[in-house]
Amino acid sequence: MPSARRMILGHVMSGLCSKMNRTKQLPADLMETPLNRCLTTFDITLLGIGHMVGAGIYVLTGTVAKEMAGPAIVLSFTLAGIVSLLAALCYAEFGTRVPKAGSAYVYTYVSIGEFWAFVIGWNIILEHMLGAASVARAWSGYVDSMLGNVVANLTMELTGEMHEKLLAKYPDFLAFFVCLSYAVALAAGVKATAMINSILTTVNVAVMTLVVVLGFWYASIDNWSLPNQGFIPHGYAGVLAGAATCFYAFVGFDSIATSGEEAKNPSVSIPLATILSLCVVTVGYVLVSAALTLMIPYNEINPAAALPDAFGTRGITWAKYAISTGAICGMTTTLLGSLFALPRCLYAMASDGLLFSCFGKVNTKTQVPLLNLALSGLCSALLALLFDLEKLVEFMSIGTLLAYTIVSASVIVLRYRPISVEETVHLAPDTPGTDEEDGGPVGGDTVAAPASSGGGIDSSSQSSTIDPSSPTSEMIEIALAGRLRPQFRWLEPVLGRCEPGVACSGAVLMFCVLSVAICFQLTSSWDELYNGTWWALGLYGFLLFCLVACVVVISAHHQNTRGLQFKVPFVPYIPALSIFCNIELMVHLSFLTWLRFFIWLSIGMLVYFLYGIHNSKEGELGTSYSMLMSTNEAIRGWGSTSTALGGGTKVTVTKIIKGRISRKTAGDRQAIVDDDDDDDS
Repeated sequence: MPSARRMILGHVMSGLCSKMNRTKQLPADLMETPLNRCLTTFDITLLGIGHMVGAGIYVLTGTVAKEMAGPAIVLSFTLAGIVSLLAALCYAEFGTRVPKAGSAYVYTYVSIGEFWAFVIGWNIILEHMLGAASVARAWSGYVDSMLGNVVANLTMELTGEMHEKLLAKYPDFLAFFVCLSYAVALAAGVKATAMINSILTTVNVAVMTLVVVLGFWYASIDNWSLPNQGFIPHGYAGVLAGAATCFYAFVGFDSIATSGEEAKNPSVSIPLATILSLCVVTVGYVLVSAALTLMIPYNEINPAAALPDAFGTRGITWAKYAISTGAICGMTTTLLGSLFALPRCLYAMASDGLLFSCFGKVNTKTQVPLLNLALSGLCSALLALLFDLEKLVEFMSIGTLLAYTIVSASVIVLRYRPISVEETVHLAPDTPGTDEEDGGPVGGDTVAAPASSGGGIDSSSQSSTIDPSSPTSEMIEIALAGRLRPQFRWLEPVLGRCEPGVACSGAVLMFCVLSVAICFQLTSSWDELYNGTWWALGLYGFLLFCLVACVVVISAHHQNTRGLQFKVPFVPYIPALSIFCNIELMVHLSFLTWLRFFIWLSIGMLVYFLYGIHNSKEGELGTSYSMLMSTNEAIRGWGSTSTALGGGTKVTVTKIIKGRISRKTAGDRQAIVDDDDDDDS
């Protein structure tokens, strides 16, 4: 009986793990969607800029400059922008692979598995909800400060103060109604939303340009070298702390990927808009912060209203009103961006069966998920009503950083994971039949495609006779993915028994674990390392050696980059650097933030294990990497060719490679030409 119980328990656990690790099956037509594909590259770029340029530039700049970094705030914004750019490159590549709503959630679902996809999706919901609430609170505070705190005083007089540590000082009814009103505006449809966002973003960018021009006109370089202060008054620790805070200002570019199902040409628009918007915002942040700290000494900045007060002290009173207008426009577009992305993430998860099916319905007239939008606006409004801006912002970064980390890891995993043998692709134009149809491989000898990581195919010999742009070459590259390169055959005794792609996935996981260990050690024992203590040097040396070894193991394998209109450069180095930087910022978050995160995550686990895992539409095991490895146009092209040649014949990648290798081993050094073609000529 005990053995039977163990068998039953093992079967149950095996089935549970299989369900948690199943990947999303993408449809044959990736462009098909009930949403309205009407957004151009320009629309999506302005959507990304509008989502990022808001409370970050008008609220955070003064706080970081005065309390954390001083004039070195320009370095803080630069570092935060670089870290965000590393993640943005990974988002851009995934945007060309999977033009679907849901952003990091969908990317994780098709590459790693259902459980981690749900974790990311659940955190993205939290990110956008908190983002909308925090910006609404900042919007309310900014307007109230322009009115001389009339709203705050009147509210406290009518309702009194909320004497509770976790809540705000008073309920912010203005922020509550702002959230609801903008949610109603978004219900008009995505094209109307894009038009409103474009107008407000243009005004905001114009105001930022005005700030930069006037700021440098009244600049004094002496403000960057105050007596006993210098350019970095709080040291490099202050610069890093400022960068972690400034990171909040860049949260929002992932809303570009969320609009993948509403872009006319997502494979081009998503990567281009992601890179352009982030570069424009980074340059704008650096220039505005430089202008502010050059106009007045950093210790005289008013954190509550840094830019208007700076121009007021210079006697440019008219500029105060222009800046206030830009601030309202900027925070409005940021709020619109969060409320735009949140319903679409709910829609993506509900469409997959992981959330309740009512969230997967789209209004036929406006082509907008109205129920999701109503719920998103109400929840964000309640958070803005009850919680303070500071509490909302500090809780927001952890989910975002975790999403960036997993997306960067997913890029590496997909680059080195091959198509499974069971999957099939449409026959290539220069491959009219399988080995069985030709009566066996040409040349007599049969050489099976190796299945191990070490037993790869010599890619140099293949490329010498096959056109790199041909579909056959594409299939060879797909089959080589995840196998050792010829120059790294010395690793075969260690990795030779691993299935293709397994060693790279394991190395990515080990890299993440080692990054966590190094970042925690840097936080707890930096003084010992700085002073050259022997055990600290030995420990860090060992951890760094293992970290570099993981990157070497990954880079020793063949990649598959066919069909990608945009590719992250220097894989695996840039995604690995993104993973490390994100983890470094995560370990600096407070214990209370982590506690709140785990409470939110626990609620999500209840939803997943009680509902999502049982109602997921990916009930059958399988993978969808063949669809990820080529664009939709390539799939259609192969399909039509194969139909013309033989009624839609399909062959496995392994069989095609077998035939090619057999020809090579038989001494055939000529170009591969089918016998039927010779007869015709």
